[in-house]
Amino acid sequence: MNQRKDNYRAALQRGQAEPQPHTPKVTTLNSRYVRITIELDPELQRHLERWTAPTVALLTNTGTAALRVLTAFAVGTPSSGTGSRT
Repeated sequence: MNQRKDNYRAALQRGQAEPQPHTPKVTTLNSRYVRITIELDPELQRHLERWTAPTVALLTNTGTAALRVLTAFAVGTPSSGTGSRT
């Protein structure tokens, strides 16, 4: 227990480290005639999630509601009776 307290106090005294600059992810595609280098910003994933998450949630909720309506309609509809003919 005392060691944990000492570690906690030491961490508080150190303070927070300066954030490191983000390095882009680099991909190079080589062929005989063309060389393409693509650099992706590491923040791209966070930006995409921020913009697409509400849309995906809306589509998911809409699909769920539509399936509930369709299943309720299918359960409530009487059969046509065509299966009993011989």
